[in-house]
Amino acid sequence: MTTLAPAEVPTSNPPAVTPAPGHKRTSIGRVIAWIVMALIMVVTLAPFYWIIRTALSSNSDLLAHPSTPYPVGFSVDSFKRVFGWQTGDAAIAAGGSGQSINFWLYLRNSIVVACLVTAGQLLFSAMAAYAFSRLKWRLRGPVFAIFLAGLMVPAIFTFLPNFVLIKELHLIDTLLGIALPGMLISPFAIFFLRQFFMTISTEVEEAALIDGASKVGIFFRLILPMSVAPLTTLGVLTYITSWNDYFWPLMVSYTDSSRVLTVALAVFKSQTPQTGPDWAGLMAATLVAALPMLVLFLVFARRIVNSIGFSGLK
Repeated sequence: MTTLAPAEVPTSNPPAVTPAPGHKRTSIGRVIAWIVMALIMVVTLAPFYWIIRTALSSNSDLLAHPSTPYPVGFSVDSFKRVFGWQTGDAAIAAGGSGQSINFWLYLRNSIVVACLVTAGQLLFSAMAAYAFSRLKWRLRGPVFAIFLAGLMVPAIFTFLPNFVLIKELHLIDTLLGIALPGMLISPFAIFFLRQFFMTISTEVEEAALIDGASKVGIFFRLILPMSVAPLTTLGVLTYITSWNDYFWPLMVSYTDSSRVLTVALAVFKSQTPQTGPDWAGLMAATLVAALPMLVLFLVFARRIVNSIGFSGLK
């Protein structure tokens, strides 16, 4: 009689515990990176908070409590002074100037100048960039190198010759005189658009040439519609730069008819009463002047980053 051996029970190790999907182990480097990023954000946003805090305070309370982190003597009278909604006596009583500020005229001038500069620079820079990227002509490389060398020339060196030119054209104290030097090409705009145009396949242009299209027609009907993303990015950057320009408009504009917002802020500060600068009104005017550009950048931020990252500048 044979006996059967008991069946051997297989032994197995317990299954390893795997982290849940999407769960990442936090490392010391990641924590340090987030802390550094948070510090950078605090340092970047702190001036904007201080502007808002000062704009919502009253001048008398600011002098008594200059370092308080929250608005002191909460008031919106500073915004009323900026928009011209406050009488002269009330403005003087609040620590401001009794002179009225034509804010809407300055806003219109800034919009006109920024639009002229942006439209002109996009058109002329795109044409120059297309010539450097597609057209074959002698000395194309050296001429492009000269344009790139213009990036190393400080803008202040061009103010005097530009001023003489604008004066000879009798455009002093006009919006066109402020916008004209920036309406033409710029080295950065040409380089930026040229890098994108070089990524466009030449087969598309060759097919258009076979169909009878001219170089000018290809540029306006084919290249520009395909370059909406980089043109939008360049347009936003140019618009913000023109909006924030101060020294050149200060040299050219002498009256309210051509004064832009950045220059008007300095005029607003100069109209100070005997008690001291109207810091609340100045910060309110600064906030109102900067707000359109902040909104514009936030709306197009993703497009700007993507265009710069994929247009040959990486």
